[in-house]
Amino acid sequence: MPGSVTNTIEGLERRSLVIREPYRGMKLTEKGRKIALDVLRKHRLAERLLTDILHIDWSEVHDAACRLEHAIAPNIIKPLEKALGHPRTCPHGNPIPTACRGIIEEKSEPLMNLNPKEIGIIVRITEEKTSVLQYLASLGLTPGVCVEVEKKASFRGPVSVRLGESSYILDNDVASIINIRRTDREIGER
Repeated sequence: MPGSVTNTIEGLERRSLVIREPYRGMKLTEKGRKIALDVLRKHRLAERLLTDILHIDWSEVHDAACRLEHAIAPNIIKPLEKALGHPRTCPHGNPIPTACRGIIEEKSEPLMNLNPKEIGIIVRITEEKTSVLQYLASLGLTPGVCVEVEKKASFRGPVSVRLGESSYILDNDVASIINIRRTDREIGER
């Protein structure tokens, strides 16, 4: 398989989509960045179409959107966006690139950054694996939900969070993919 990766990278270089930097990896060229943002825009609009119009569960739309994004013609993007009400984020809270290829990202940080007694509103989930999204949804940990950190173990240990009257223990990996916006609310102000 290493030959396949090498061939793919060489193909991207020939098309001037990436630049390889020895010992540092590679980065997108401006042409590559434009293509990537266009694909990302189609993908996240496809996710919105699947959840908002077709009512497919948010945990199942990522893979379907990966296939659907390639079928969305450029002339369909604006009417699709209008039909969806010009969403700014995908169902997981990740920003949808604008028509000008800009990304307007709400300021957020990993849940792991909060200390005990701090409260935040979930802004986005950065991991879109079906099993992870199903797990988070089963706990009610979705964008727009307010959570409080109850306890936090040291050395990348688990985090205990409260959502309403329920408490959940999240391992570090799960807590690190939940991005929140801190609030100034106090614990008793629910």
